Amino acid sequence: KLPTMKMLLLPLALLSLLASAAPPTCYSRVLALSKEITESFQELQTSKTADSCVETLPRLYLDIHNYCVLAKLRDFVAYPGCDRVVEVNELKEKARSLYTILISYCRRDLVFLTDDCNALEIPISSPVEHS
Repeated sequence: KLPTMKMLLLPLALLSLLASAAPPTCYSRVLALSKEITESFQELQTSKTADSCVETLPRLYLDIHNYCVLAKLRDFVAYPGCDRVVEVNELKEKARSLYTILISYCRRDLVFLTDDCNALEIPISSPVEHS
């Protein structure tokens, strides 16, 4: 009875593996990474153990549908302060990766819906998903 059960479950397991193995699209990768960076930045800002230099960092609210996100990422990565804070360095690496993905790999796949740089200065409480 056990071998029969394994034979019945094997195709189901293979199907679920194949369904979850679909590679992420460039858009989904950029969207997920931008949300991860924004959330990490917000956590860093509210952390009680954060270094005082964290307060001086440029704001890092990201919207990949806004063309100004490229300048925002460049400014954040180039910001000279907080090099002694590990979390800031990790965040800068993620921001650098997102910038590289945006300008290199996804250059032709993304459509910027706005170029309102002021919109990236004021984080909204719950980011709106664009479809």
